[in-house]
Amino acid sequence: MIEWVEQSLHVPLFVSVVSIFVVILLFKFSARTASKLNLPPSPSKLPIIGNLHQLGSLPHRSFRSLAKKHGPIMLLHLGQSPTLVVSSADAAKEILKTQDLNFSSRPRMNFEDKLVYSNMHIAFLPYGEYWRQVRKICVLQLCTAQRVESFKSVREEEANLMINKIHQSCSSASSSVVDLSETIATFTKDIACRVALGRKFGKDEVVGKNFEKMMSEFMYFISGFNVGDFIPWLSWVNTMTGFDARMVKNFKELDNFFDSVIEEHIEAKKRSKGGVEDFVDVLLNMEKDSSTGVTFGKPNIKAMIMRDPIRSSQTTN
Repeated sequence: MIEWVEQSLHVPLFVSVVSIFVVILLFKFSARTASKLNLPPSPSKLPIIGNLHQLGSLPHRSFRSLAKKHGPIMLLHLGQSPTLVVSSADAAKEILKTQDLNFSSRPRMNFEDKLVYSNMHIAFLPYGEYWRQVRKICVLQLCTAQRVESFKSVREEEANLMINKIHQSCSSASSSVVDLSETIATFTKDIACRVALGRKFGKDEVVGKNFEKMMSEFMYFISGFNVGDFIPWLSWVNTMTGFDARMVKNFKELDNFFDSVIEEHIEAKKRSKGGVEDFVDVLLNMEKDSSTGVTFGKPNIKAMIMRDPIRSSQTTN
């Protein structure tokens, strides 16, 4: 019995030693492989986490400090994800213009399957025929000079409302302090919602409050640290902590919200005609248009209209 206990105590120790040994071997093997390639300069990294410990709370400043030391093109290892960091205009032009086809695809992120319409959302689409067609729709249908001009009255109205709000706050006896950051962010969000969704969602209404909460939660997942993106074999941590379940819940809420927006537009089209078409109206018209070469259903429309609330929320946050 005593011998059995002693052997049992040695098992965890043996597993730990073997695990550390395997990690060291993998680290040395990857370093040896990388040395044979003509890679950009890279700061020294740690096993498993790579250069994550060097980013800090303000990554853009950390990138600047590292670039001063290692040059305008450097290779960072964010966990197990090799990442090329470019910090000069000439290098950016080479990547985004001259070599754009070689750099046009996007890395697949852990949240895409649970949070966005990963196969249809233009921000996360891999380069290919569908991406080209969707981009063409954005350029020729949604962002033309004529379309932008058609929303001139919306921009002017929201600008007047913002100026009046600032004026009233400054004239008020109770307070003369105006938070311009929040005011301008709200101004941007309201224009984006009216242009894309047909109306704005104020904080004083139930739908507006829910919309704010959904988008805040959404941006938390988009911009926050997701361990599965940097260390794939630790993705199970997201399940254990409930992170994945929160993402699924947020996606279902947003999906139901966009469903209600589309239904509102369909019902409005049945009741009346004319007026300025927002993005949802334009995309609904394309459901019947086969000339684009893209099958356009409700999921495609929701993926397309999601981009503007995302952009407005990025401004707000």
